[in-house]
Amino acid sequence: MKHILLAPISALLSLLFATQMGMPLAAASALAVIIWVAWWWISECIPLPVTSLLPFILLPLGNILTPAAAAQALGDNIILLFMGAFMLAKAVEASGVHKRIALGLVARMGTGNGRKIIISFMVATAFLSMWISNTASVLALLPVALALIDATDDKNFQRALLLGLAYAGSLGGIATLVGTPPNLIFASIYQNITGQEFGFTRWLGIGLPLVILGLPVIALWLTRNVKLAEPLQLPQNTAMTSYEKRVLAVFGVVVFLWVTRTSPFGGWTGLMGLGSLNDATVALAGVVAMFVIPSGHNDSEKLLDWNLAKDIPWGILLLFAGGICLAKGVMQSGLGDIIGSSLTALGGLPVWLLVFVLAIVVSFVTEVTSNTATATLLMPILAATASAINLPIELLMIPAVIACSCAFCMPVATPPNSIVFASNRITIKEMAREGFILNVLLALVTTIVVMIFV
Repeated sequence: MKHILLAPISALLSLLFATQMGMPLAAASALAVIIWVAWWWISECIPLPVTSLLPFILLPLGNILTPAAAAQALGDNIILLFMGAFMLAKAVEASGVHKRIALGLVARMGTGNGRKIIISFMVATAFLSMWISNTASVLALLPVALALIDATDDKNFQRALLLGLAYAGSLGGIATLVGTPPNLIFASIYQNITGQEFGFTRWLGIGLPLVILGLPVIALWLTRNVKLAEPLQLPQNTAMTSYEKRVLAVFGVVVFLWVTRTSPFGGWTGLMGLGSLNDATVALAGVVAMFVIPSGHNDSEKLLDWNLAKDIPWGILLLFAGGICLAKGVMQSGLGDIIGSSLTALGGLPVWLLVFVLAIVVSFVTEVTSNTATATLLMPILAATASAINLPIELLMIPAVIACSCAFCMPVATPPNSIVFASNRITIKEMAREGFILNVLLALVTTIVVMIFV
C-alpha cells in the first residue's frame, strides 16, 4: 500500500520542484508521469499491465497529449505484430512440433560427451526462443534435461546443463524482432520517434550475430569443468503427425515472408508493388491461415482455435501500448530534449565505452526489475540522449534493449531463470556466481556487435 501512495505523492512533489526550477509545465508534467509509472512498474504494487494504463489517463490530464493521440498507441502496428506472433506461437506449442524440433537438433549435434550435450541443448533452446516464448522453449526441453541429470552424479554437468538451458532461452530471443518483448518495444518507439520502420530483417542482421557470438561464450564458460565418464542416451522422436507438418509449414511460410519482405532487391513486397505491407500484416495472415487449415484429425478441427488463441498474454500488449504512449508524451512535452541536453557530457566518452557501460548497467538493473518495463522506460530517454550528443538513436537504444535480455544472476530476472531454479537442482549462489561473469562477458559481446552491425 505504501508504494501505491508514495508514487503519486513523489510525482506531485517532482512536478512542483521542476516548475520552481524553471522547467516548462508540459515537460515537468511528463516527468511526474514517468516517476509515477516507473515507481509502480518497479515496485509491482499493482499488476504491470494496469500500471500501463496510467499514461492514457495522466498525459491527457496534463494537456501533453490529446486522448485521441494517446489512444493511437493501442493501434500501433508493433502491437498487432506481437499479437499475431503470440497466436502463431500458441499453434506451434499446441502441436508439440517445437519439442520435436528441439529433440531433433539435440540428436543431430550428438551426445558423445557432456560438453556436446550441453551445447546441443543450448542451440536447440536458443533456436526455439527465436520464434516462440523463451518460457515455452525452456519448458519444452526441461523434462529431457532433468532425465539426463538424474542419470549422472556429475555436479558440474548438472549445473551447466540447467544454466545453459536458461541462459540460451534468454539469449535466443534477442535474434529476432518477435523473440522477446524488449525488441519490439525498441522497434515501436524507434518508429514513433523517427517515422521509419525497423523491420524484421534489419533486426535479424543485429540480433542473429549477437546470438552466434554470445552462445559459444556462454557455453565455453559453463562447460569449462564438464567431463562425463559415460555417454548419455536421449529419448527418440516418434513419427511426425500431419498436424505438426501443417503447423510447421504455415509457420515456415510466415518466417520466410518476414525475412524476404524487403530484401533482397526490395523483397517480395517491392516485386509485387505491395510496399505498404508490414511484418504485422504477414503475422495476422498466418494466424488466419491457422484458423482455416484443418489439423488433419478431422475437418472441424483446425490448426488453431479461439480457446488457444485467446490465451495469449494480453497484459504484455497493454504494457507495450502504455510504453508507446509514454514515449510520445516524453517527446511531445519537450522533456526528451531537456534530458538529452543535460546528458551531453556523455558525448565526451568514446562511443564503444558508452555502449559497454550502458549494456552492463542495464543488465544488472534488470536482475531485479521487469526487463519489459525497463526497456519501456529507457528507450525514449536514450533516444533523446543520443540525439543530444549527435549519435544515431539506435546506437544507444539497441545495446540497452539487448542488455534487458542478458540478466543471468538472479532467479527473478527472467522466466527461464525462474523455471530452472524451480527445479530445485541449483542454488541462487551458483546462478549468481556464473551469471555475474556472463553479464560482463555478454556486455562485451554486445559492444562488439553494436559497433560492427548497428
